[in-house]
Formats: sequence, C-alpha cells, structure tokens
Amino acid sequence: MRLDLFLKTSRLVKQRSLAKRACDGGRVKVGGRAAKASHHVHPGERLRIAYPTKVVEVEVVEVPEGNVSRARARELYRVLSEERVDEFWPDRAR
Repeated sequence: MRLDLFLKTSRLVKQRSLAKRACDGGRVKVGGRAAKASHHVHPGERLRIAYPTKVVEVEVVEVPEGNVSRARARELYRVLSEERVDEFWPDRAR
C-alpha cells in the first residue's frame, strides 16, 4: 500500500491529498529518510510525521487490503513517541 494511502486509511492524516503534500514537503520520514507518497509501506517500518504542533513516531503493525473501520484503524500502527513542538512553523502568523 502506498504511504499516502496508508496515512489516510490509518487516519493519521485526514485526506490523501494532505498526506501527499506532507510527503512532498518532507514532513513524513520512513526509517529516518524523507519518503515519497508512492513509497510502499511494510509492517515493522517506522514513520515520523511532523504536524504543525507535534511530531509523532509510529511503527506500522499491519497494512490493510482496503478501507477499515475507525476502531480498526488504530490497530494498524503503534505510537512510539509523541512530542509537542511550539515553533515548528516559524513563518506561520500568530
């Protein structure tokens, strides 16, 4: 499954287009390296996702064959760390 589709299916990102933009912008890393939206995700891989106010690192537990329920989406990954970031977007107006 493509990385952008996994992010959407697992509900780590709300829309696939936002997931693609995050990948293209270097805000999603796989194994410590910036990843393209077309990267194929495998169980055991570590993803680091930089949101505007936090950075989350997750491990892929399972890659589904299609859409999954909201409750099942949380079983697709395990959160390894989550840190708050106050100044992630320094150019953002307050």
